[in-house]
Amino acid sequence: MIRVVECSILLPLHFVHVLVCPRREVKRFIDLSAHETSDLWLTAKKVGRQLESFYMATSLTFTIQDGPRAGQSVPHVHVHIIPRKDGDFEKNDEIYDAIDESEKELKRKLDLDEEKRNRSMEEMAQEADGYRLLFS
Repeated sequence: MIRVVECSILLPLHFVHVLVCPRREVKRFIDLSAHETSDLWLTAKKVGRQLESFYMATSLTFTIQDGPRAGQSVPHVHVHIIPRKDGDFEKNDEIYDAIDESEKELKRKLDLDEEKRNRSMEEMAQEADGYRLLFS
């Protein structure tokens, strides 16, 4: 029921920033069913464990921006999962500014009115191979 979506790299992090979201398009976290809520967090836990190990991180940031006043720019529930290491941000809370920038970039990528560059089959295959290694 849950899908994993790769998002942009957050600087100064040199990690992949991953989004986990339900297949059913739901605007707000509070509108998820109990089963979807459980599935979302169990999937986020599994993805987080693998990301932390793969990127040799020491911690993870899990965050949800639930509604436009909370910074949600895409009207679909999603959990941000970001592997963390010592010193990745000068001040820990700077990660939230990076997430805000990432949300804006995600919205731009999903804007159907903008011209899009399709990824090549090679680029998509490379991404898929990376995830197969990570989750096998």
